[in-house]
Amino acid sequence: MPAPTNAFKAALRTDDVQVGTWLGFADAYVAEAAATADFDWFLIDGEHAPNDIPTILSQVAVVQGAGRNAVVRLPIGESWMVKQALDLGVQTLLMPMVDSAQMAKKLVRDCLYPPQGHRGVGAGLARASDFNGIKDYLPTANDEICLLVQVESCAAMEDLDNILQVVGVDGVFIGPSDLAADMGFLGNTGAPEVQATIESALARIRAAGKAAGILTTNADEAKKWVDMGANFIAVSVDVIVYAEGMRKMAADRKALLKGDAAAEPAPAAGSGY
Repeated sequence: MPAPTNAFKAALRTDDVQVGTWLGFADAYVAEAAATADFDWFLIDGEHAPNDIPTILSQVAVVQGAGRNAVVRLPIGESWMVKQALDLGVQTLLMPMVDSAQMAKKLVRDCLYPPQGHRGVGAGLARASDFNGIKDYLPTANDEICLLVQVESCAAMEDLDNILQVVGVDGVFIGPSDLAADMGFLGNTGAPEVQATIESALARIRAAGKAAGILTTNADEAKKWVDMGANFIAVSVDVIVYAEGMRKMAADRKALLKGDAAAEPAPAAGSGY
């Protein structure tokens, strides 16, 4: 029996845009509720959400248990973190702050068993092999690993063409907020210079035959990026959906029940993350 098929990796090779959402609550109960929604992929965020290996495991288990595609973003590209995540049964990783082809090559090696890489062999006691139940896991695991690298700095954009040549990188994800900050536009992903850089990057990524990804909570912007080549896109963040929904509920009901015309409206959704 081979390693489980990575349906998300297979989908990235098609023309079908993969629409996803961000999970930032670091809670399996919330992740399980979110997985009732028909998103194509669910990003469990270990970089900016308060996650660790046990909380990531619990969320991966419920998302996969619902028949959904789980993607995990680790906080940093450390080899031991990659190894632990893959042994949990994670097959798709999004790695942040990849500024160079050299960094991308190192991450490829971290993800793959020898001879293509240097991933440590311990799957016999790991969830990834169904606790040694998948007898052909080792010789087939590499084919089902999907590595997505996040480019979100001026340095990354300067080395993008070299990053795109790295064998083993399946997709490149643009981080608009960090990119804007590094370009001198902190908090302003809509700056014309930032938008132009993203447009150029999307075109270069797709021309190189790689999957192109991005996150935006603005529907019009999401349509724009898809029209420009993005084929995997996150369109919401659970924490933001919840917080904005609660604020709007409070304002609306207080206005209705207390006649409070001055009730503060909920803030508009942001354009990026």
